[in-house]
Amino acid sequence: MQVLVLTISGDDQPGVTAGMSNALEDASVTVKQLEQIVLQGHLVLGIVLAGDDEALHGALGIANDYANSRQMAISHRYILNSDLEHYRERLVVTVLGSPLTPKSIGAITSEIAVAGGNIDRIRQVAMYPVTAVEFEVGGVEKRTLRDRLTAIARTNEIDIAVQEAGLDRRGIHLVVMDVDSTFIQEEVIELLAAHAGVETEVAEITHRAMNGELDFEQSLRARVAMLAGLNEEVLNTVQSQITLTPGAATLARTLHKIGFQVALVSGGFLEVVGPLAHKLGVVNVRANQLEIKDGKLTGNLSGPIIDRAAKAQALKEFAEQYDIPLSRTIAIGDGANDLDMLNAAALGIAFNAKPYVRDAAYASVNVPYLDTVLYVMGIPREHIERSEAFDSSPHRRPPV
Repeated sequence: MQVLVLTISGDDQPGVTAGMSNALEDASVTVKQLEQIVLQGHLVLGIVLAGDDEALHGALGIANDYANSRQMAISHRYILNSDLEHYRERLVVTVLGSPLTPKSIGAITSEIAVAGGNIDRIRQVAMYPVTAVEFEVGGVEKRTLRDRLTAIARTNEIDIAVQEAGLDRRGIHLVVMDVDSTFIQEEVIELLAAHAGVETEVAEITHRAMNGELDFEQSLRARVAMLAGLNEEVLNTVQSQITLTPGAATLARTLHKIGFQVALVSGGFLEVVGPLAHKLGVVNVRANQLEIKDGKLTGNLSGPIIDRAAKAQALKEFAEQYDIPLSRTIAIGDGANDLDMLNAAALGIAFNAKPYVRDAAYASVNVPYLDTVLYVMGIPREHIERSEAFDSSPHRRPPV
């Protein structure tokens, strides 16, 4: 059985959809799909009609007459009703650019077509501080599309995210974030090392560990050993030296407002991460714990090690705690220590990540604003701004 696909376009004017619907009232057809968008005063209306051949032919004549009366363009085509399944949304591809150029859009959309996908819908998510556009795509497998688009994104210096569409994109989510070089701009252990006079040595080990060249636990214990003898008061000093990543406070505040659960999971230290989380209203925290005796760091750790595997386990435990399915979890991180967590989540976002971490993730964001990950979640910029504008809480912090 065939269906009729109509596309009506022209200057936006009142009553176009109502008028077309009323005109088709006696055509003995039913509406299978209905879409409309207005872009800078130009309206595009799409209607898919079902009926027998005679009814569809009559509906086409009526639609042509109505469009002409409104001085609007109209095009049509017939497809099989079964083919509609091919065009149903399955994936959401979010593209972020600063700037986003026609060349980049052309490369992305061409690659989707080459992969066998069809773009059902395009939606603007943000215009600044980056341009973010969402494509709803059907007809192609997720991993295939991600692998193809990763190379395109790198060549065109844009960011992409490929995720499944559907109900799991809605509802309450758990968002788990790494801390050092993700939620904050510094590596806490390097700040501590500076006070111990071993910053260069520790930074070198940190760099190699984050690139996956060294075992995390061994490298962590080696670095912490260099901190032996530091007075515990230095932890307060380091807390004052921390700089939030731009957009981090806005991200946390927005996630809390929409009812999402937020967690900070760090290979750093609870003594620093804990107070930071408390200031931002984050109650879910996992981090390593320094051993302190007689007011001094001993150079050892106490309690379980929060390494690559433990981060992924923390995500699963927090999800279970809040009865949130893994299909509604999001993880954000930058280093090798975050890879298991990124893979365990339904959506793993590599934020300003090391190259091989970025290539392994289904989403990457390489702009300096952490709150841009909200666009990957499908939350438009205007919703964030409206939330900020109407927040009259006396404890409200300005956007970061």
